[in-house]
Amino acid sequence: MTLARPDLDPQLRALLAEMPLMSELSPEMLAQLRQFPSTPIDTLLEGRAVDRREVTVPGPDGARIPLSILSPVGADRSTAAPCVYWIHGGGMIMGDRFSQIDIPLDWLDLLGAVVISVDYRLAPEVTGTTLVEDCYHGLLWVAEHADELGIDPARIIVAGASAGGGLAAGVTLMARDRGAPAIAAQVLICPMLDHRNVTVSSRQYSGDPGVWTREMNEFGWRSVLGDLAGQDVPGYVSPAVADDLSGLPTTYIDAGSAEVFRDEDVDYATRIWAAGGQAELHIWAGGFHGFDALYPQARVSATARRTRNDWLTRALSPASDA
Repeated sequence: MTLARPDLDPQLRALLAEMPLMSELSPEMLAQLRQFPSTPIDTLLEGRAVDRREVTVPGPDGARIPLSILSPVGADRSTAAPCVYWIHGGGMIMGDRFSQIDIPLDWLDLLGAVVISVDYRLAPEVTGTTLVEDCYHGLLWVAEHADELGIDPARIIVAGASAGGGLAAGVTLMARDRGAPAIAAQVLICPMLDHRNVTVSSRQYSGDPGVWTREMNEFGWRSVLGDLAGQDVPGYVSPAVADDLSGLPTTYIDAGSAEVFRDEDVDYATRIWAAGGQAELHIWAGGFHGFDALYPQARVSATARRTRNDWLTRALSPASDA
């Protein structure tokens, strides 16, 4: 029996009708999807006063981790800039460091932030904690080179969308447990947090074509977990199973009411509050997965982005200005 679902926002529904959708993923379909590049970074940087630098940094197993460093040109160099460490989405199986990067580029424009985006290795070519370790070691390099990069080490934000939001949550847990680096805040945009797929929202968005369905989510998680199952799945990989959510930095979480990840995202915010932490949660009525990244021109998308930007502005303000 098909479960009742929240209606889509009317404007988003009209836009989504023009988009080809899928219900499931397979290795063959993944290979095809990986052939489609993200928006060329040069197009996104056109008209922006941005200095771009590409580096690779060492990972824990000797692999090289690419980072793109995007710094505002003409910024006040007498004050170190905030940093947004961006982790892209794509189900942990596709995408690259330029995927959804228009979101943090807004923060470069608005806040003068240095945006650093990481190209972690993808599943199923790597599995388990490899993806989150790649992201963590990239962040560790950024913190260790803060002076050189013109970054304020007390204002490093970890942010990501979808799979990148889940990896951002895992990196933040890892940094807390390892004692470094310091993270000022985490921004989790429709994050992919729970491999178990047992929530009501997971069951609601099953069977029919969509942007990201329960079946697609199961494929992504199978690709990441490999032989891991049950109690062997670490909280760094699937943050929803982490036992302890205390001691985390202030957190922003948002999602749509009409998507697979809605309930696991609400639960994560609830558990942060239960552990005495601070989280701001927004569930946007009628939003499907990734709605504001796919259709930023929609009214609800503009509101979601503006609300997120306002929160980040407050989070990065000096205490005397807050």
